[in-house]
Amino acid sequence: MKYFTFTPDGVENCTVTAMLQTGLITEMRNDKIYPAIVICPGGGYGFVSEREAEPVGRPFFAAGYHVFILQYSINERAKDFEPLKQAAATIAHVRAHAQDWRVEADHIAICGFSAGGHLAASSGTLYNTPEFQAAWGRNDHIRPDAMILSYPVITADEYAHVGSIENVSGCAEGTEGYRFFGLDNHVDTETPPTFLWHTASDGLVPVENSLKMAMKLSAAKVPFEMHIFPEGEHGLSVCTDEVNSPDPYVARWVELSIVWLNKVFSYEK
Repeated sequence: MKYFTFTPDGVENCTVTAMLQTGLITEMRNDKIYPAIVICPGGGYGFVSEREAEPVGRPFFAAGYHVFILQYSINERAKDFEPLKQAAATIAHVRAHAQDWRVEADHIAICGFSAGGHLAASSGTLYNTPEFQAAWGRNDHIRPDAMILSYPVITADEYAHVGSIENVSGCAEGTEGYRFFGLDNHVDTETPPTFLWHTASDGLVPVENSLKMAMKLSAAKVPFEMHIFPEGEHGLSVCTDEVNSPDPYVARWVELSIVWLNKVFSYEK
């Protein structure tokens, strides 16, 4: 493994931790390239959860993916599209270094949790909106090739996690600026293939967030897979003792998502 941090070109106030595949010496191969995944931990756009950072990256790394963990802007710095600029810049930066880092440039996924799920989903739904493009002002290829959304904040309606949407929009509940960040309303035929998982008993971010996203993906004919587990609190991460939420039943989402992503990318380790 090659492990380092960087700030993507063209943005500030964020860092990315990279976990790069280096291959086994016994493979005697220097031409192998790997798909990549960008991980966006949750935290309501008020903090960045360590429980949803490196513990998530490790199983994807073990499955043969380059891993990039994004520490994005929060609180007052979460408005004006700053986190989305940082996610977009991360994807663009990884693609720009694809040859040096042996990345398969058209196989870059993004994975997010809770508000990080909102950020991940924003990267696949808001990247081509006039509002974001005006703020972005660049011509990079920033659309992810697949999305994994874990108990994501999606809606800006009665099922919204109000604090997250207010933080990222910088607007009060119910205003036009607030409603813009309801991502289910931005799904179109260009939205990337998506894996969703949630628990039906989530008491913080209602399961309707994932259900409404799935309905819009279905209407747009975007390939998706969704798993709704009957029980489990919000913020389960990888459902292990390490993250203080052991749940072997729900922990299956990790393997399911990796198998799904391998299929979408036609990837074999």
